[in-house]
Amino acid sequence: MNERQISCIDHEAMLARQERTIRRFFIIVILLIILLVGTNAAWLWYEAQLEETVTTVEQDVEANDGNAYVAGVGSVDIGESETESHG
Repeated sequence: MNERQISCIDHEAMLARQERTIRRFFIIVILLIILLVGTNAAWLWYEAQLEETVTTVEQDVEANDGNAYVAGVGSVDIGESETESHG
């Protein structure tokens, strides 16, 4: 077998680097969780600032032969139109 041996000092140095890297990753994960909670809280606060308004509209409705016309809203064309020709 071809085994490669490293010294104890090199091994300890490698472990120290890995511990620093793991500590940095842990700090980044905690920071990202805090930022996620913060952004969600900010959106909830923003949505709470908006007022819900309810608008009620009352209009008169006339119904003839099953056709309804709402007063004041657009125009209603029912059936065929006749055009006048001026010559």
